[in-house]
Amino acid sequence: VITNDINKKMWQGESKSARCDEIKSLITKGCTKAKIENPRGSTSINKNKPVTNRKKDIAEKLKPDQITQIQPQKLTLNLRSGEAQTFKLKFKRAEDYPIDLYYLMDLSFSMKDDLENVKNLGTDLMREMMEVTSDFKIGFGSFVEKTVMPYISTTPARLLNPCTSTSTSTNTNTDNCTSPFSYKNVLKLTENGEEFNSLVSKQQISGNLDSPEGGFDAIMQVAVCGDAIGWRNVTRLLVFSTDAGFHFAGDGKLGGIVLPNDGKCHLENNMYTMSHYYDYPSIAHLVQKLSDNNIQTIFAVTEEFQPVYKELKNLIPKSAVGTLSSNSSNVIKLIIDSYNSLSSEVILENGKLPEGVSITYKSICKNGWVGTGENGRKCSNISIGDEVSFEIAIKSENCPPQGKSETITIKPLGFTENVEIILNFICECECSKDGKPLSEMCHNGNGTFECGACRCNEGRIGRLCECSTDEVRSDDLDANCRKDNGTDICSNNGDCVCGTCECKKRENPEERYSGKFCECDNFNCDRSNNKLCGGHGRCECRVCICDANYTGSACDCSLDTSTCLAANKQICNGRGTCECGVCKCTNPKFQGPTCEICPTCPGVCAEHKDCVQCRAFETGEKKDTCEKDCSYFNLIRVKDRDKLPQPADQSYPLSHCKERDANDCWFYYTYAVRNHTEREVYVVDTLECPAGPDIIPIVAGVVAGIVLIGLALLLIWKLLMIIHDRREFAKFEKEKMNAKWDTVRRITPAYYSLAETVKKKLTFVFTKE
Repeated sequence: VITNDINKKMWQGESKSARCDEIKSLITKGCTKAKIENPRGSTSINKNKPVTNRKKDIAEKLKPDQITQIQPQKLTLNLRSGEAQTFKLKFKRAEDYPIDLYYLMDLSFSMKDDLENVKNLGTDLMREMMEVTSDFKIGFGSFVEKTVMPYISTTPARLLNPCTSTSTSTNTNTDNCTSPFSYKNVLKLTENGEEFNSLVSKQQISGNLDSPEGGFDAIMQVAVCGDAIGWRNVTRLLVFSTDAGFHFAGDGKLGGIVLPNDGKCHLENNMYTMSHYYDYPSIAHLVQKLSDNNIQTIFAVTEEFQPVYKELKNLIPKSAVGTLSSNSSNVIKLIIDSYNSLSSEVILENGKLPEGVSITYKSICKNGWVGTGENGRKCSNISIGDEVSFEIAIKSENCPPQGKSETITIKPLGFTENVEIILNFICECECSKDGKPLSEMCHNGNGTFECGACRCNEGRIGRLCECSTDEVRSDDLDANCRKDNGTDICSNNGDCVCGTCECKKRENPEERYSGKFCECDNFNCDRSNNKLCGGHGRCECRVCICDANYTGSACDCSLDTSTCLAANKQICNGRGTCECGVCKCTNPKFQGPTCEICPTCPGVCAEHKDCVQCRAFETGEKKDTCEKDCSYFNLIRVKDRDKLPQPADQSYPLSHCKERDANDCWFYYTYAVRNHTEREVYVVDTLECPAGPDIIPIVAGVVAGIVLIGLALLLIWKLLMIIHDRREFAKFEKEKMNAKWDTVRRITPAYYSLAETVKKKLTFVFTKE
C-alpha cells in the first residue's frame, strides 16, 4: 500500500520507499485514506465453454475438437506480489471419447510365438473397444535393436538372416527371419482392423545378440513423429509389448555412439534411420516427450520383467503395467484393463512457472474426498460422466523484469485439452499513470511528480530533485544533516543527500530509523520477557507508548486489578496493594498471589469459635467477657443445618464451620462479611451431642467374653492332658514288655547254659566229619 501524501514533516528522514507500508501504519503516520492507494489482484475468465454432455447412443457424432472435458479454457490473472489469486477448474470425463491406440511390439526372436497371437489383434481389439468408444483407431510398429555391434552380429549372413544356424557343417536356416532393424512404423493409425491383421501377419521375427532391447528408441520416435503415426487430438494410448529389458542413455557407448538423443523425428520410409548416430534416450527425456504429446503408456511385459517395468512406471506419469502371458494370448484383456485404470484417474500438471511464481492445488473428488499438497493435483476412481473440480491458487512473490505478462498452461495428463492462463503483474500504482513530467514541484521541473513524490531526472538527486550529482558536497550541506556540532552526520544512521538525511534501511522491514536527523528508531525501546515494550505498546523514537491498562518504561506494568482479587472479592484480601497486576502484601504474616495464605494464623472457623459459642450457648472460654469481646458480628439463630445460608445463594464470600465444645458436642454456624464491613453469623441453636453408652449390652458382652475365654482354656487344657496320658501309657506298655523278657531269663538260667553247650558240640561234630 502506498500513499501519495507529500507532507514534508510526516516523512522527515525517511526515504521514498518508507511511504510504502501497511494501511494501519500509514494512517498512524497521519496519511488520509483518500491519498492511500491499495491496488488489488483480480481474476477474469476469457473462455468458458461448458463441458460436453455426450451420449454414445446419439446418432450425431462430434469431432474431437468439439468435445470439451475441462472448464474454463482461458483466464487472465492480475497478480499483486504476495497475494494469491484462486480460481476453480472443472473436469468431466466425456462419454464415447475418441481413442488412438498404437501397438509397439518387440520382434526379437524370443517373441516368435507372441507374433502369431497378435496377427488377429486388429479386428478382435476393434470389436472390444467399440464397447468403450465408437471412434477408435489402431496402428502397429515394431522394434529390435540398434544395427551396430555389439547389439547385433554384423557378419553378412547374419545381417541378412540373424537366425542363421551357427553350425559349420550345414548352411540350412533354422528359421526364416528378417534383417535386424531399430524401429519400423508398420501401420499408421487406421479404423480398418482388417488392414491391421493383414499387415501384421506379414511381419517376420528378427534377432539380436544381447537381452535388453532398443525399445526406448522406438518409443521416442512414436512420441515425436505425430504426422507419421497419425496421432489425433484425442486419447492417445501406446502399448509397449516385450519380454526383455531395455537400453537407456549411456548404453550407446558400447557401440561407439556418444551423441545424446536429440528427441526429434528421424523416420524415412517409416524406418528409424539414426539409431547408429544417436544414443538411446534417457528416462527423463522420454517422460518429457510423452507428456508433451499427451501419450499414455501401457507396458505389456512378461512376469519375469514385471519388477523392472513397475519401477519404470513410477517414473512415467499416466502409465500402467500389465502381465503379458508367454504367448500374448491375454493382450486384449490387458489393454482393456489398463485403459480403464488410466482413464479413471485425472492428474493435473502445469508448464514452467515464471521466476517467483508458485501454484498450489486442492482437489474436490467423488464422494466429497478432498486432497491437498501433491494429492491436490489428482482424483481417482472417476467413471464416465463423473465431474470433479480443482481449486487452484497462483501467487507471485515479486515482479518480473519490466513487468511483462507471462503465459502458463495447466492440463490433465494424457489429455489434449489444456487451460491457458495469462499472468499480468501489478508492479506500479495507478497514480504513476498520472505523473506530471517537468513538474514545478520538483525544483523547477527537474523531475516527474507522481504518487506524491518526485522521480528525479537523470543527474538530479534530493527529495525534490534540488541537487545535481555533479555538485561536490560541501560542509554547509553536511552541517544541515547534524543535530548539533558534536554529533555524527544523520546520527550515523543515514546518508546526507543534498543537505537532507535519508535514513538507512534495516534488514527487518518492520524496523526503521526516522526523524530529521535519523535520531529516532522503533526498535531500541526497553524490553520485557524478550518482547519490545513487553508486547503491550509501540516503540516511537526509543520510547514505549503503552497500550491502555499498561504503564512502565517497558509497558510491563498492568493496571488491571482482576488478577489481584482474592476469594472474598477484596483486592489482595484487604491485606496488600495491587502493583502491576501482582499483590504486594503489607502484613508480613500473609503471603500468596492474593495475600490469602497465613501459615501462622488460625482459620476463620477457629478464629470466631469462642465468640460464637459464648453468644449462642453461653459457654466456652469467653463466656465471662462475651459482651465485651464478641459484639463485632450480628448473630442469627436457625433451627437446623438446612436453614444455614449456602455459598451459591449469596453474592459475598461465606464460610461454613463445624466446631466442638468441652463436652464433645458439635455446633454449626456460618461466617460472612457483607458489603466488606457488616459481619454476619448464622448458628444452629441446638448442640449435637453424642449419646451415652448402653450399659447392658456392654456388661453382657464382657460376661460372655469371659465365659467363652474360660471354656476355650478348659478345652485346651483337656486336649493337652489327653495327649500327655497317651504318651505315658505307650511308655508303660513298652517297659512292661521288657520286664517280662528279663523275668524268663532269671527263672531258667540252666536252660540257656545247656542250650549253649549242645550247640557247641554239634558244631564240632559236623566240622570233624
